[in-house]
Amino acid sequence: MRIASKEVSAVSLVKEALRKAHEFEDYHVFISMNEEAALAQAAEIDAKIARGEKVGRLAGVPFALKDNYLSPDGETTAGAHMLQGLTSPITATVVEKLKAEGAIAIGRTNMDAFAHGSSTENSYFGPTLNSADRERVAGGSSGGSAVAVALGIVEFATGSDTGGSIRQPASFNGIYGLKPTYGATSRYGVVAMASSTDCMGFFTKTPEDMDLLMSITAGQDPKDLTTLPDYYNSSEVKKVKRVGIIKDFDNEVVDADIRKALKEKCELLESKGYEIVKIEMPTLKYALAVYYIIQPAEVASNLSRYDGVRYGFRSKDSKDLDGLYENTRDEGFMPENKRRIMIGNFVLSSGFYDAYFLKAAKARTLIIKEYEKAFSECDFILTPVSPNPAFRLGEKVDDPVAMYLEDLMSVSLNLAGVPGLAIPAGKNAAGLPIGLQLVGPRRSDKSLIEFSKELAK
Repeated sequence: MRIASKEVSAVSLVKEALRKAHEFEDYHVFISMNEEAALAQAAEIDAKIARGEKVGRLAGVPFALKDNYLSPDGETTAGAHMLQGLTSPITATVVEKLKAEGAIAIGRTNMDAFAHGSSTENSYFGPTLNSADRERVAGGSSGGSAVAVALGIVEFATGSDTGGSIRQPASFNGIYGLKPTYGATSRYGVVAMASSTDCMGFFTKTPEDMDLLMSITAGQDPKDLTTLPDYYNSSEVKKVKRVGIIKDFDNEVVDADIRKALKEKCELLESKGYEIVKIEMPTLKYALAVYYIIQPAEVASNLSRYDGVRYGFRSKDSKDLDGLYENTRDEGFMPENKRRIMIGNFVLSSGFYDAYFLKAAKARTLIIKEYEKAFSECDFILTPVSPNPAFRLGEKVDDPVAMYLEDLMSVSLNLAGVPGLAIPAGKNAAGLPIGLQLVGPRRSDKSLIEFSKELAK
């Protein structure tokens, strides 16, 4: 480590990260900055090193924090008007683990409000711009975090992935993005979107950095009963022989340049002696419909707590309690938040629960079984993350169905709880980054990261 060996100081690294953050300010990467506290933490680390004291594996490394991770460092808004003014008394477990190793958060990154979106255009604070083309979206919901890494402001950033919110912006910006196995990392202290599909992960420039971050943050958390014991640090790297390609994800619906990138990666693997296996997963065509029943149902439940009484935004134009609830939720939520609340309450209502939610839950089980069957035929799956590269700002804002279709190839992983790693796969003819994703069975995160090195030219 360069900081521990005194080649560079923690203060100089933080100052450089802050300088870059201001240099790229017009990309709208950050919602808020943590400059004073970050410099103080860096000075403390430098003082420890000068005294010969032991420091952590991430000592002095600046990082960006997606704004749905709770910590007392500034407001946690989750990109929403509803949470403006909230300073959390608790710290998310993932953040605690990173800070315990000496990492320094320089600021909170922009995101779709409550993580509802695929472009970061649903942020109350305005959209983040794509790192390669300022007229295009950054992806979402973790767009700010992806661009912070892609522009070189920080070495890594946190993200959350409920249906592709790490992998898709990583793909749109040409970096690595990991959605771990469900339960590999703790959800405690992260503003909930859909509790059965939320996963906490990271953006990095290299597989090696991703491995380090997972080795630090993976493991059981008594504050989150869905977490798994730390299998990551005891995992043996899997010997991979066969890589699967999903037939239904290689057709004219997918952008031609993305299909070309997939073909080139398959040829690269074959040249290295790996077998490419074409697999059929017919149930996946229902994954998007299943996801947009289960996810809004959980969203409606999780967002019911925001009423203007306990914390966060409160409408001033209310004369009675009912008016307070109605006005606060009307003014505090973005249109996409309201859309998902309405869909969620509809599918959970007594007249439609059996027809929609229960059927979706059964279909989810079929998707899980289909992944299990697929991994009996191959070791890992290689697939596009999204059917298109980054689209233009405003192009799909008024067409929610078109926006939802951007999640077509990513949501099934969250429904099944399997890990997915977005990897850079070059650029298209217009110079836009293209990403693919490696998918593995549950608890294969470490092997996925290791195998991704085989796909780097």
